[in-house]
Amino acid sequence: MSHVRRIASLAAHRKFLLGLALITGTAAGSAVAEQIGNDAVPPPRDVPYTGQIKLHVDASDTAQGIFRVHETIPVKAGELTLLYPQWIPGDHSPSGPIAMLAGLKLTANGKPLAWKRDTYNVYAFHLDVPTDVSAIDAEFQYLSPRDGGFEITDRMMDMEWSKVALYPAGYFTRGITFVPSMTLPHGWQFGTALETASPSGDTTTFKPVTFDNLVDSPVYAGRYFKRVDLNPGDKAPVHLDVFGDKPGDLEMTPEQVKVHRALVTQAVKLFGSHHYDHYDFLFSLSDQLGGNGTEHHQSSEDGLGSDYFTAWNEAAPERDLLAHEYVHSWNGKFRRPADLWTPNFNVPMGDSLLWVYEGQTQYWGFVLTARSGIWSPQQFRDALAMTAANYDRNRVGFQWRTLEDTTNDPTAAHRTALPYRSWQMSEEYYSAGQMMWLEVDAKLRGLTHDRKSLDDFAHAFFGVDDGSYVPRTYTFDEVVATLNGVAPYDWATFLRAHVATVNPPLLDGIAATGWKLVYTDQESAYEKQYNSRHEPSRHLYNFAWSIGLTMNDEGEVNDVRWDGPAFKAGVSTGATLVAVNGKAYSKDVLKNEIAAAKGGQSPIVLLLKYQGGYRTVPVDYHDGLQYPHLVRVEGTPDYLSEIIAAHK
Repeated sequence: MSHVRRIASLAAHRKFLLGLALITGTAAGSAVAEQIGNDAVPPPRDVPYTGQIKLHVDASDTAQGIFRVHETIPVKAGELTLLYPQWIPGDHSPSGPIAMLAGLKLTANGKPLAWKRDTYNVYAFHLDVPTDVSAIDAEFQYLSPRDGGFEITDRMMDMEWSKVALYPAGYFTRGITFVPSMTLPHGWQFGTALETASPSGDTTTFKPVTFDNLVDSPVYAGRYFKRVDLNPGDKAPVHLDVFGDKPGDLEMTPEQVKVHRALVTQAVKLFGSHHYDHYDFLFSLSDQLGGNGTEHHQSSEDGLGSDYFTAWNEAAPERDLLAHEYVHSWNGKFRRPADLWTPNFNVPMGDSLLWVYEGQTQYWGFVLTARSGIWSPQQFRDALAMTAANYDRNRVGFQWRTLEDTTNDPTAAHRTALPYRSWQMSEEYYSAGQMMWLEVDAKLRGLTHDRKSLDDFAHAFFGVDDGSYVPRTYTFDEVVATLNGVAPYDWATFLRAHVATVNPPLLDGIAATGWKLVYTDQESAYEKQYNSRHEPSRHLYNFAWSIGLTMNDEGEVNDVRWDGPAFKAGVSTGATLVAVNGKAYSKDVLKNEIAAAKGGQSPIVLLLKYQGGYRTVPVDYHDGLQYPHLVRVEGTPDYLSEIIAAHK
């Protein structure tokens, strides 16, 4: 649904409720009429908001994690509704943390103003502005998490403006201008896509910016900071703004700098354009600050462990993060699905094309990580093998769901843990979309005798309007038309067979690129690192492709493969594995017992602790350890190696 139709739909809904009130003539009807008259949130209009909103955030409280906010909002007399952002770009869901707003106080000319939260919309605050008032002041606190996923520590901070701002309803956010400023702890430095107007001590005032661009320009700050120029001399500079828990975390070798510069070079060569005046990778290396990966037009929020540079040879997994978020500047921020464009941050978004927005970005994230040298070709293949294996054995939920249906997951599940992910699935439009786009790339190469590829689609679809960062929306039909422009084919049927039907053929791309998926009893070097480092301080031990379990350091089962051997034996997620065949559990004990049971008759006996009790579960599994790898199919074109070859 387009934004114009959505606004019309909201207006029609209000008319329906008012009509219901008039028709019923009951007390309930009167209540509905009162709700419409008093609590309705004005729909956004594409007109400028008069004046500039001054927004100041005091972010100096590193101990208690309290962001103290003050706004001065120019107003006119009459009814006013202030909104707290709900639908945050990049989150794909109504995730604005309204519960963390506290202490709201509104005043005018030094006198308090009464406000009332909307009866049905907790993100909206209504008030009446007196006739002699031309500006109001709003004060509140944003109380950041204190039990993990920290947004501020004693060494660094990630501040998103959507969490520390109220804005007037009734306007497109591109028509509302803010003058933002912030106070940081003494001695801290910061990185942001915002442009500085006037620094003064620990306080910095930024140049006026529209609210949509303000929300799109978070601030990273910290005690230990290094800035690296990734494309020296370019008219659109790109910087790596790195914040560490300690000074040593910022040390990088010349080769590490080289491959990160190559990432920028390879991305611009891929798309043939850029859609920013300047770009900043806001990169936190921390074991305390919450990990992050959020796209913005001229920056990205990127967060990994503190040893990203210092443990380079042992930490290949997750190194595709920077490439993924950088690609979003083209795919997601500049070119954006039509139902994901909204006039403000409180109109619901639609996620139906996330298999393009996120799926193709996931594809290019892997590819550019390899083209730049951040991954070796072998690391790329091992990462792809693990992704493919999930859709070979561990995502049986496609028996009842389509890939397109998983685009509803951010709203339906709010990215919370699921008891049986292999059956429920979770946001498969990322990796399943990636597997589909791999097949599209191979198909384009085959149809054109290796003269065209998905690179040509990327150039034609995302590379238009070089230098512009005004969003251009797209639809399914435009995706199909651009593919046909690269190589004529029935792309509409092809795409629907992958995204709109159950049991999509997600492994065909591996074969089409000249490789095949196999399993052996030996982990790849990449998977060993993945299993030992996946999620800081909470290792993931992955036996999903064999006995059908994954678990953490403490032996707690966090997923059971639906209809896999452990599931059929009655193992539940949330249980803790205590012993295997009478031996105290460890990762190596389970690994050895799975290997020893290969080809035998006796079950693997698990002792589980769950819900205060213990029980013994015999698992009938005898196929040994199973780890995925890609092997070359001789006599076929090696498109996969071509795909990850750096552009000259």
